[in-house]
Amino acid sequence: MTEVLKVRDLSVRFRQDGRMIEAVKGVSFVIRKGETVALVGESGSGKSVTALSTVDLLSGSATISGSITYLGQEMVGAPEPLLRKVRGNDISFIFQEPMTSLNPLHTLEKQIGESLLLHQGLSGAPAEARMIKLLDEVGIDNPESRLKDYPHQLSGGQRQRVMIAMALANGPELLIADEPTTALDVTIQAQILELLADLKRKEGLSLLFISHDLNIVRRIADRVCVMQGGEIVEQGPVADIFASPQHPYTRKLLAAEPKGRPDPVPEGAEEIIRTEGLRVWFPIQRGFLRRTVGHVKAVNDATISVRAGETLGIVGESGSGKTTLALGIMRLIQADGPVIYQGRDISGWKAGELRRLRRDMQIVFQDPFGSLSPRMTAEEIIAEGLGVHGVEPGRNRTEMVAEIMSEVGLDPATMGRYPHEFSGGQRQRIAIARAMILRPKVVVLDEPTSALDMTVQVQIVELLRALQRKYGLAYLFISHDLRVVRALSHKIIVMRRGDIVESGTGDKIFERPETEYTRELMAAAFGG
Repeated sequence: MTEVLKVRDLSVRFRQDGRMIEAVKGVSFVIRKGETVALVGESGSGKSVTALSTVDLLSGSATISGSITYLGQEMVGAPEPLLRKVRGNDISFIFQEPMTSLNPLHTLEKQIGESLLLHQGLSGAPAEARMIKLLDEVGIDNPESRLKDYPHQLSGGQRQRVMIAMALANGPELLIADEPTTALDVTIQAQILELLADLKRKEGLSLLFISHDLNIVRRIADRVCVMQGGEIVEQGPVADIFASPQHPYTRKLLAAEPKGRPDPVPEGAEEIIRTEGLRVWFPIQRGFLRRTVGHVKAVNDATISVRAGETLGIVGESGSGKTTLALGIMRLIQADGPVIYQGRDISGWKAGELRRLRRDMQIVFQDPFGSLSPRMTAEEIIAEGLGVHGVEPGRNRTEMVAEIMSEVGLDPATMGRYPHEFSGGQRQRIAIARAMILRPKVVVLDEPTSALDMTVQVQIVELLRALQRKYGLAYLFISHDLRVVRALSHKIIVMRRGDIVESGTGDKIFERPETEYTRELMAAAFGG
């Protein structure tokens, strides 16, 4: 079988602060015609650096040695005209976050057309016909009408399909997909994986698939290369790696899945939060006088109850109303209907009255890097709420920060560092510490593990369980990762288009789902 890409003894070093850092060390693997090879490992293991090296897309501070041949032609040290011809034409990339890869100022037509013009000289009607065909192949409905759309007018799944269409525009031999499904809901994730597999069959593509999620790799790959610390520690057919892993790190990755169930809710636990028919509708206004002509019905008649020490999992696709429901409960957006907090209806409270409650109601967001100020130290970030709500009498701020950092598994000696000096998992622990230092009663966890490696996910789940056990916290846990939801949640509600379509205990929802939509979510998440 033809060897499309052959990597031999690849090493990549970066110059940083006057010294050389080795990111990839002696990596070797082969991708054959029509084959899917997966690179798996945790953040920082060298997966993306290896992929970007194939057509020299690394920064000027990188030094590449070894050999990378594409259809027998050497790419390391190749002249720039040859690299430009191969990039996007013979070897194409799909990246993790399409919203940052697509230009927000240009229409789909301009962005896809740019590649066709550059590599094939296509423009006008032939280019438009090719673009419509590409969008249709990747499952975009009414492709003719979508060409004039901008990226923000598409859903996350549609944007990723557009990225795939752009990657396929020039008929590449090799597609490199770098974490292409990480930010997507489970149903969209399943659709994208199915689309890639289908395109591979029809087009005879070879695929280099980069992921930290072994469940996805099991479903799409023919062979697997496991990377740790810049090296491939194990590689082989996917069935062999999963059935009989040889390296301790591979076994660790395969075992890294949130397991177990949350501790039972204590008998007679106090109800912390209850809603009765909560509704969040956003007005649609038209005309010079901004008259309301309709509503976006983000949340309809939501009734929930959460006790001390209990976790309510909230699941559903993007746009289903999960986060909007939580923000309505927290009174951070306008909502109609009673919100009962510890027996008091707070739905009519003014801003001054609500401010006293903020200490008891905290949020941990999905992206720890985006939610932490890069200009503040860990100590300043964690202690920020103390400045608003006051330090406990007889305690000083640094002492309280050191205590909560130890509790969430961070070294207090690092409190003077800035967010970029921590790993992704450590940044999420800082975000959790910032919420927990105020000793809240209820915490909204909005996709707190989706951006993290599998091994780090397990650590964060264990940490959240331990904090709930110690302080009797009520959690509203929002996620599209149903494995994490099952490990943390006592009760679950399933949302779709603003409605709660199903609710019940974790065991009931996972083992005996009643609605077709819930069954689709389970099948997409667990490959049923």
